[in-house]
Amino acid sequence: MSQRQTTSNTKFSIHPDTKIGQVALTVSNLNNQIAFYQKVLGFVLHRHQGNQAVLGTGETELLRLVEQPNVERYQGVTGMYHFAVLFPNRRELARAIARLFAMKYQNQPTDHIMTKSTYLDDPEGNNIELYTESPEDGSWTWDMERGEFLAQRADGTPSNGREPLDVEALFSHLKETDKLDGSIPKETRIGHVHLHIRDIDEALGFYQGLIGFDLMGVAKTMRMAFVSAGGYHHHIGLNTWQGEGARPAPDDAVGLRYFTVELPDQAALDEVTARVERAGISANQNDDGLLLHDPSQIGLLLTKKS
Repeated sequence: MSQRQTTSNTKFSIHPDTKIGQVALTVSNLNNQIAFYQKVLGFVLHRHQGNQAVLGTGETELLRLVEQPNVERYQGVTGMYHFAVLFPNRRELARAIARLFAMKYQNQPTDHIMTKSTYLDDPEGNNIELYTESPEDGSWTWDMERGEFLAQRADGTPSNGREPLDVEALFSHLKETDKLDGSIPKETRIGHVHLHIRDIDEALGFYQGLIGFDLMGVAKTMRMAFVSAGGYHHHIGLNTWQGEGARPAPDDAVGLRYFTVELPDQAALDEVTARVERAGISANQNDDGLLLHDPSQIGLLLTKKS
């Protein structure tokens, strides 16, 4: 099966309960990064051993940090645009954003209509989206003929889907007893990842044509596409904003090592693994799952829910 397979001849879908799991980053200063994710975002440190640390909710692992010497950030390469932390409700997102405001940590609150978000960078330039679902406020649509991504409010009026967030309205969900310095709630998880890739069709041939994610839409004018499992708005965003044909990030780059595609059970994992094997894609089996790389040399780990 070619990695450039088009969406038109896909006859299968990945299991609808598939989710995005742990994200792994290469970092230059592990202690500084641990401090940021704990103090600024409220992550819980699960373990720290040698040059690695794992953080999450205290129950679910969300982030693996691996320190590597003499690394740097590169521009114009494939890799991660952002990873997105999904909060269970508006109140918890409000608490996270209020914490950022109280610390005077720069962030960009944004209303995507069917989600409410803010964006920030960690100390090493990894972009992070914090968001919660708000489908009652409207929806996203794709004009496939025009190649455009659109949003529509619940009252039917159009939106560009990138409006300033009404922070005061969001903060109205907070209670006087809410503490800003607590840990993130246990229901928090990685909602999606958004990737810089070298070619949209090629990436869709891999993520849809091989792995089995469903195509949600392509916006050619914006040079991006979304794929997902089970009808979710997107588990993986794909864009060529670093340039068509962008080169892979070098080995000494800070940023994404891999992200995890978490299948709900062994049977669902075996289905995807079998397609990878039939396609002759190079992959390495380890204790965590099957590690392979997409055509833009971005790592993904196939695993099952623990």
